[in-house]
Amino acid sequence: MSGAELSAPEGRTSVGARRSEATETAVLEAFAELVAEIGYAAITMEAVAKRARAGKATLYRWWPTKAHLALALISKGKVEIPQPEGKSLREDLIGYMSHVTGLWRGDHGVPVGALVRHCYAESWSNPDLATALRIERSERWILLNQILEAAIARGELAPGTDLARAKDYAMSWPLYLLMIDRIPAPEEVAPMVEDMLGGLTGGSFRRLSPGT
Repeated sequence: MSGAELSAPEGRTSVGARRSEATETAVLEAFAELVAEIGYAAITMEAVAKRARAGKATLYRWWPTKAHLALALISKGKVEIPQPEGKSLREDLIGYMSHVTGLWRGDHGVPVGALVRHCYAESWSNPDLATALRIERSERWILLNQILEAAIARGELAPGTDLARAKDYAMSWPLYLLMIDRIPAPEEVAPMVEDMLGGLTGGSFRRLSPGT
């Protein structure tokens, strides 16, 4: 057996140097368990490797820091957000924001909101992590993009609405509340969206974003 892998317990496929779905599942499950048990700040990469039965070389090859592990866990959560129903901009935004804030709170698993805050904090001194965050954010906002495009098609938003500016505006309030550890409660989402709609539908997002 190579130094890049350790034997796995009976019933679990060994986690080795070649990245696989089993590798990712074992590592992220170990990381999530440790977050729940001891908190993000106390976690070490060695502890994750030991819990996952993975070699440290394997771990560092795919996740250079524990912030990258946190980002991977956050990215995995985005697949849980259902497709918008397309009834109205208001209803679609309420559904989307409810699921996003629910993921942050940990309504159905690991509360990834705290992990998001840690990732953004560490990204200030880690350019690679900052780039990974930008990519993850653009992928995570695809559904929001679809919601806004559907609203334009229905005539709820003005033709020529700059989607980049509209997305930044829509997410600025919930992200601000996340950063100050004040994630909206379920009953606060609809009023937040109601206030948001005035800005989105007011026609102020027809100008192009800087750099577009």
